[in-house]
Amino acid sequence: MRVAVCQVNSRADRDHNLVVARDLLERAAAAGAELAVLPEYVDYLGPGQTAPKAEPIEGDFAEFFSNAAREIGIWVHTGSFHESGPDADHTYNTSLVFDPDGGLVARYRKIHLYDVEIAGRVSYQESRSVAPGDETVVAKIAGVRTGLSICYDLRFPELYRRLAVEGDARVLVVPAAFMMHTGRDHWEVLLRARAIENQCYVVAAGQIGDHDPGRTCFGRSMIIDPWGTVLAQAPDTVGVVTADLDFDRLDKIRTELPSLANRRL
Repeated sequence: MRVAVCQVNSRADRDHNLVVARDLLERAAAAGAELAVLPEYVDYLGPGQTAPKAEPIEGDFAEFFSNAAREIGIWVHTGSFHESGPDADHTYNTSLVFDPDGGLVARYRKIHLYDVEIAGRVSYQESRSVAPGDETVVAKIAGVRTGLSICYDLRFPELYRRLAVEGDARVLVVPAAFMMHTGRDHWEVLLRARAIENQCYVVAAGQIGDHDPGRTCFGRSMIIDPWGTVLAQAPDTVGVVTADLDFDRLDKIRTELPSLANRRL
């Protein structure tokens, strides 16, 4: 199974962001990918006061990517967008997955919200405007059980263990907008750890570069095998990288080093 991670620099122009995303999906398909994964908030990453209105699942965002999946003929993981939330003050941070016929096959709402205060560096309270999801999701993508997560979820290993054990996931997907000051030290380490400890492939698509207002994302989108080896990594620019997932290798790793089978807790 060939997969692609699409790295973007979404800003305040939603129409432009969607055009870029569509172009990267076409490039992924041309490279032979069956599945393309986009980053968190692929359609808009800019000032809150000019953000597009949150939408229901059946809104314009979903229609755009449903059409793209069908017209290009590829599985599309849309990264995430602002779904209409439980009240007027909160949205959901939501991923959608479409099959090559344009059908919606999965929805995941981000569970862990990024509430962080680092003196003199960052103050961000995602929970002020976003409500947490409460369901883990494993989707069958091109016949492969695939666990869904978003960005800050990456720091919570219990989520991925549940996806791998209870959900029987073989692939873990991580769309993200990981900030530069944490990403340069933690992004690759955490992704490789999630791959090793759960003996899964990890497919992680990130935002890259500066975004309004005064935010810089780390990028370095990558695809990692169950041994923790980085199979592909995007350079520091907008673009697409691909890798082939070998599930016979996954089975061999799980047989020769049966850490999932040997767990006691």
